[in-house]
This record gives sequence, C-alpha cells and structure tokens, in this order.
Amino acid sequence: MNDVEELSPLQQMIQQQIIDKGIRDERVLAALRAVPRDRFFPEKSRRDAYADSAAPIGLGQSISQPYIVALMTERLNVTPQSRVLEIGTGSGYQTAILSRLAGEVYTVERLKPLLDEAFERLLSMNLRNIHYRFGDGTVGWPEAAPFDRILITAGAPRLPRALLLSHLSDGGIAVLPTGPIDEQMLVGVRRQGDELRTANICPCRFVKLIGQEGWEAE
Repeated sequence: MNDVEELSPLQQMIQQQIIDKGIRDERVLAALRAVPRDRFFPEKSRRDAYADSAAPIGLGQSISQPYIVALMTERLNVTPQSRVLEIGTGSGYQTAILSRLAGEVYTVERLKPLLDEAFERLLSMNLRNIHYRFGDGTVGWPEAAPFDRILITAGAPRLPRALLLSHLSDGGIAVLPTGPIDEQMLVGVRRQGDELRTANICPCRFVKLIGQEGWEAE
C-alpha cells in the first residue's frame, strides 16, 4: 500500500486536490485540515464529501469544489486581524475555513433554511467569531463596514462596484466570480482609493448571485 492510500479521505483530498494543484499557504492548509468537510453534507451523501467536485446542498445551491474553496481563500490573503464579509453562507463550509483564519467573519445568506442549518452546524463546532445575517448579500452589512476582505460565493453578472466601494476598506481585497451564467471568471479585486483594480484568476462556474447587484430572482 502506498503512502497516499494510507491517508484519511480528508488528508487525501488536501494532498491530491489542494497541494498537488499548487496551494501552498500553510495557514490555509491548516484550516482545511481542521474543518471536517463531511460535516457539511447530508448524512446520506457524506461519502461524496471529499470528491473533486462541487455538490448540491438543497434549494438550488451547492458547496464548492475543495480546490476552489482553497484557491479563493488563499487569494483572499486573510490575516488574524482581518474582518471578513462573506456573501453566500450556503452550507457554512467556506465560513468555517474563514473563521479559522480571520479575526471576525460576517456572513450573509438569502435562504433562511440554509442559514439556520449553517448556524447550528458552526455553533456545534465551537466557531464563535462568526456573525450571521439573513437577507440580500449584495447590499452588504452597512453598519459593520468597512471590511478588510470580501468573499462572494455566487456569480454576479458584473463586478458589484457599489457594494465593493461602500464595504471594502482602502487597500482591502475581494475575491468573487463574475460573468455570464455558464462562463464566469474568478476575479481578485484590490481597492485603491476610489479605484477597484481587478485581476483574473481562473474560469469557474458558480450558482447565480441573486439580489440588488446580482441577478433577478426567477
């Protein structure tokens, strides 16, 4: 039996899907090791938790592929002092990763059943630096702004400039997908004064960002 086969499913995922694909940030890797991904799946589908793919979590939403979670987190460059705004709580998996890296995480979800489940799940994992809000994430969390980092886990048709300029601190970083439904681009954004400097990271495909600065609800 080789070394990879002797690893746990979580360890195999991190080695084969994360490290072997170029993610090197030790803090990100440590956060991934500390968060059991199968806790964020329904019991009947937990065998799929470590697959190299996104997976449905109900209500038309999904939990992102492990590599994409790691890539977005690495590019966000979260520090222990960072205040992070996450738009799209979903299952809470990305939220849990962020909570192990940041000072405070503020997460917004528009689907109440998902938010309630994520809240209970994350509370049971004793992650206490997370603040939760039910509502349209594209309008942000004005009374808690500005944020050092913003992560958006759903695809916007275009860069949500009003949200970023009102919520991202000068010098802050955001990571998000933008573009048409079937051909989005993961983008890194850095705010410099009133300018938003963007850099493409990689093609991707996320569920639609619904809201004032996103797509209209169907």
